Amino acid sequence: MPDVRMASPQGKWILFTTVLGSSMALLDSTVVNVALPRIGRDLDADLAALQWTVNAYLLTLAGLILLGGSLGDRYGRRKVFVIGVVWFAAASLLCGVAPDAGVLIAARALQGIGGALLTPGSLALIQASFHRDDRSRAVGLWSGFGGIGAAVGPFLGGYLVDGPGWRWVFLLNVPLALVCVPVALRRVPESGDGRRHGRFDVLGAFLGALALALVTYALIEAGSGSLGVVVAVAVAGVATGVAFVVVEHRRPDPMLPLDIFASRQFTAVNLVTLCVYAAFGGFFFLSAVQLQVVAGWSALGAGTALLPTTALMLLLSARSGALAERIGPRIPLTVGPLLCAAGMLLMLRVGPGASYVSDVLPAVLVLGLGMVSLVAPLTATVLASVDVARAGLASGINNAAARIAGLVAVAGLPLLTGMGQEAYRSPDAFNDAFRRAMLLCAAALTLGAALAFTTVRRLPPDCRRPECRTHGSVLAPPLEGERAKGRLS
Repeated sequence: MPDVRMASPQGKWILFTTVLGSSMALLDSTVVNVALPRIGRDLDADLAALQWTVNAYLLTLAGLILLGGSLGDRYGRRKVFVIGVVWFAAASLLCGVAPDAGVLIAARALQGIGGALLTPGSLALIQASFHRDDRSRAVGLWSGFGGIGAAVGPFLGGYLVDGPGWRWVFLLNVPLALVCVPVALRRVPESGDGRRHGRFDVLGAFLGALALALVTYALIEAGSGSLGVVVAVAVAGVATGVAFVVVEHRRPDPMLPLDIFASRQFTAVNLVTLCVYAAFGGFFFLSAVQLQVVAGWSALGAGTALLPTTALMLLLSARSGALAERIGPRIPLTVGPLLCAAGMLLMLRVGPGASYVSDVLPAVLVLGLGMVSLVAPLTATVLASVDVARAGLASGINNAAARIAGLVAVAGLPLLTGMGQEAYRSPDAFNDAFRRAMLLCAAALTLGAALAFTTVRRLPPDCRRPECRTHGSVLAPPLEGERAKGRLS
């Protein structure tokens, strides 16, 4: 039985280590967007290369995050967490010294693998180590401090890009890992779940990641590649996706048990997740570039401009969750996306010579309030839609769905808006495409609101409640573990 208390020195070391490790991944997920224009200029990369710089990371992270928690259960949660941190740091070092865009993209894919190991591993360590009376508080602190890391990301990224250079956005992870790993090995107890002896669903993980990769490639290359090749890759991606579903249906111990979607509420809330996080992924990918290329701001200015969204989530997400418990999730999950859509439409005012106070700030404040309204109720609805024993799995699926939505948005929005490969070098061309993209993002959010209004119902009084009540990540909902077993998948 886990028996570490929060007030003990060991409890503080465990919390410090897990927060530091997970913050590496959270920082990286928000900081890279700010660096994209400078990366493109220094490496002479086209728009497709910048898309892959973002999506290579999301691809491996989303495809493998469900598997990451199971590896910790089998081989030891501390061991897998430490491997994830070391892997992430090594890939970050490779990103930092990348001589060209191809090496950078490959290193970003490797980073995603490390993120898939350390992100669920950090939460699993808390679940497995702390006494049950302290576990909820420990998880809340882990989530809150992680949110602070996510908030610091754009500001820190802008500072590094304008100062020592974009490569330090990645190199910064190396000293963090050098602190994290020794502390984890000395201060964090090992744990595992000896009751689990099923085979890992390696084939399912491979097919899922391959399907995502093929579809992403087809979307990115559709604007400039050979039509025959793009169609062939798209067909192969769909076929691989079908094979993934068949394999998961037939395996006795699948990575993604398809019967979990028998819950209409769970299926519906994941469709809402796809809509809203596709819009968020597209917004945060394009807005940092818009502020630098079109508005003429520095990287630091662009990164700082987006801070209010995360700050509002950190300050108000717990209250939003409490409100949703009183009135039910349907209204927050309807109003939240509509507020976010209004924020996207307000971004249409951001163009050449944009003012932060009159043009940008109103948009990000409205967007932030919308995100506050929907993220906590979204997580609560996901957890309440399945049996308590499958809460960790449900949360992992929902987190992966959000990342997949962002992946598809980053790949598909430039195609849908007619954004050419050199558009980010032309303020006029990028501005026109950005305006069309914001309209599409607003439409996706409106669709999400309509789905929530027509499908989401009041939660049962005895359902599982989220432990991560404070959340700051703008690209995915919080992960939740299973209280009884401390595992994510």
